[in-house]
Amino acid sequence: MLRSLDIRDMLIIDRLELVFEGGLNVLTGETGAGKSILLDSLGFVLGWRGRAELVRAGATQGEVTAVFELTADHPANAVLIEAGFEPEDDLILRRINTSDGRKTAWVNDRRVSGEVLRALSERLVELHGQQDDRGLLNPRGHRLLLDDFANLAPLIEATKAAWRQVSSSRKALAAAAATQKALAAEEDFLRHAVGELDKLDPQAGEEATLDVDRRRMQAAERIAEDIAKANAALSYEGAEGLITDATRWLEGAADKAEGHLDEALEALTRVVEALGDAQSGVEAAMQALSFNPAELEQIEERLFAIRGLARKHGVQPDDLGPFADELRRKLEALDGGAGDIATLTKAVKAAEETYDSAADALSSARLRAAGELDGLMAGELGPLKMERAVFKTELSEAEAGPEGRDEVTFTVATNPGAPAGPLNKIASGGELSRFLLALKVCLTKGQQGVTMIFDEIDRGVGGATADAVGRRLARLAGEGQVLVVTHSPQVAALGAHHWKVAKRVEDGQTLSEVTPLDAPARVDEIARMISGDSVTDTARAAARELLAG
Repeated sequence: MLRSLDIRDMLIIDRLELVFEGGLNVLTGETGAGKSILLDSLGFVLGWRGRAELVRAGATQGEVTAVFELTADHPANAVLIEAGFEPEDDLILRRINTSDGRKTAWVNDRRVSGEVLRALSERLVELHGQQDDRGLLNPRGHRLLLDDFANLAPLIEATKAAWRQVSSSRKALAAAAATQKALAAEEDFLRHAVGELDKLDPQAGEEATLDVDRRRMQAAERIAEDIAKANAALSYEGAEGLITDATRWLEGAADKAEGHLDEALEALTRVVEALGDAQSGVEAAMQALSFNPAELEQIEERLFAIRGLARKHGVQPDDLGPFADELRRKLEALDGGAGDIATLTKAVKAAEETYDSAADALSSARLRAAGELDGLMAGELGPLKMERAVFKTELSEAEAGPEGRDEVTFTVATNPGAPAGPLNKIASGGELSRFLLALKVCLTKGQQGVTMIFDEIDRGVGGATADAVGRRLARLAGEGQVLVVTHSPQVAALGAHHWKVAKRVEDGQTLSEVTPLDAPARVDEIARMISGDSVTDTARAAARELLAG
């Protein structure tokens, strides 16, 4: 509920403080007095797009502060929580517009963007008038209005869940079909490559092992002849035989050499032992380096085959095994793809059937709600002197989506036999105002916390019709707060609170002021609305009669 509005230096308002109450609040005044400026200022602090130039001439900036009272379950609290605020009983909106066009906004003394203001405004205020393209006149919102009227949230949620399942099932089927198509395009390659890899069966680390064996055999091949020569030189036919002969000859001469050959013989004994060790080492080396030339050929062939496949597929030799596993999985997916496609197709069909059932139930509920709304509208239009008009909620098929496949349009035919058309294109100004009021009365059921503003919605009507308009506005205000800008004395007389908007000239400047009216002042204002500038006793008597109800 809007509690107060503080306006400073906006258009022709220098300083204005208004305190509003619950129920029906009426603002009256002569044309041009500034009633629309109040709405412009309220719209400004709520982030609505309006006039470009709002700052009062000569001022450096304009400022508007609005205070709303929120209940614990007020829908605006959800917006506040999402924006990082802790909800409080009072919501204070403040917005400044400098003379050079810069705008800054605060919510509870914390700066916010215009988007946050507009999100809050959708939960705080409804504006209805002949130029209202934000609410009832916007066909894009008619389905939502009908759904709220019929409390269809559970059916809508079920339809949304079914649509999500349809979407995910279709996405899974499309992805599987795309994968199957891509695999089919490379089937020949996959089968040939897997066959080639299966035949070779490369193992992790095998390439390095083969390379080491190949290098060893190649090295052995190059040094084998030299080792053989060395072995021959160390054998009995070589060094061993010569040393043996030398030892035998020296031993025969040692008895007559009086000990001079003892050291030489001892050295030769050590040489024979070392020579034996050398022979054993050479023979062991020959044994270790011996290989079968055919084995070298086999190793080289396999090593070249592994490296060739690795280059062909652009992977490392040790990755050929995992690469082969990947190709096999693709082949398995290809071979089993038909079954997967069939399963996914069944899932899509089942999801679509569930969605169709949910959407049909939602459409049926909307159709019943449309009939109920049309019946209520027929009952409202009669007292508003539009008993010959026909209001009809049209349902047409729309593209399927998360909220069903219905398009909803509020249509009217102003006279029997006249063609029906969209509400905002068929009704004239006065008729449109009454249609909007009747529709709002029918759509508002126990709605609390939202301030409804009606801007000259009674234009073009008078007498009993204006009285009917006023009574419906009062009924709407019975459960909340309604602000109405009106030129109708019948409407003004039904207000619970009354403000008069007037202009004054001060120091050569025209300024607007708003004055709350007490009971005598209300009589004079309503009398002025009845008779014009010259307020007569007859007009005052008529005003008192209107106020008496």
